[in-house]
Amino acid sequence: MPVAEFHEQDLAGSRFERVSLRGSSFEKVYLQGSSLRSVDLSGSQLRGVAFHDVRMRGVELWNVDIYGELNNVVVNGVDIAPLVEAELNRRMPERTLMRPDDADGFRRAWPVLERLWADTVARARTFPEEALHQRVGDEWSFIHTLRHLNFATAAWIDRMLLGTAAPWHQLDLPWEEAPGWDGIPWDRTARPTLAEVLAVRQERQATVRRVLASLTDEQLAATVTRTEPGWPQEADFPVKECLRIVLNEEWEHRLYAERDLTVLEKEI
Repeated sequence: MPVAEFHEQDLAGSRFERVSLRGSSFEKVYLQGSSLRSVDLSGSQLRGVAFHDVRMRGVELWNVDIYGELNNVVVNGVDIAPLVEAELNRRMPERTLMRPDDADGFRRAWPVLERLWADTVARARTFPEEALHQRVGDEWSFIHTLRHLNFATAAWIDRMLLGTAAPWHQLDLPWEEAPGWDGIPWDRTARPTLAEVLAVRQERQATVRRVLASLTDEQLAATVTRTEPGWPQEADFPVKECLRIVLNEEWEHRLYAERDLTVLEKEI
């Protein structure tokens, strides 16, 4: 039986019953409002998937690994999000610093991130350079991760807060599911050295330090609008959220990096 391929088609309202989709690939597929009954997703991998306002009944979750943002996630009548948050904070007390509300809070949080990342980079330097380009479990390589953080800082600090319309370096890397934009670097095949990527990173970190050094609570309470071509394009976006996004990116991606370096250690 020939393999069916669907490209740029609107199949809204379609009905699938007793259909086998084993081994199928779905990319940029929109399933809002869909109904799934007696569906077997065993062994599936879901990345960049939104489950907002989803209702599940009669669900079996065995040997499930979930990593993401949890809010109002009720399992068998219990909201597990606060429980997960409390446990993560217990394991990593410095995590509580990553949601500051005032300028001094941001100034306390940023040095913590720089210190933690310095330790992670020092660990990475003990690996062969080739290993730092190796993807683990279909996740980014260590080099990819640093390139993405450079992109995030350029987007939310240089562009949104400082007003530089196109602050990009050729090695900056948007997230995997990003739609793509003209004029924004997108080279996933580049293989820069760790030193080359860290040189850009040091400049971006210095920019964050300068912004935070002069940050006031009044500035933090303001909003910013950027409508020129590129990304982000936001109107009246809170300055506080721009900075929180950078903190979150730095915190979470370091955890990913440490996790993957541990896997690589066993393979070398």
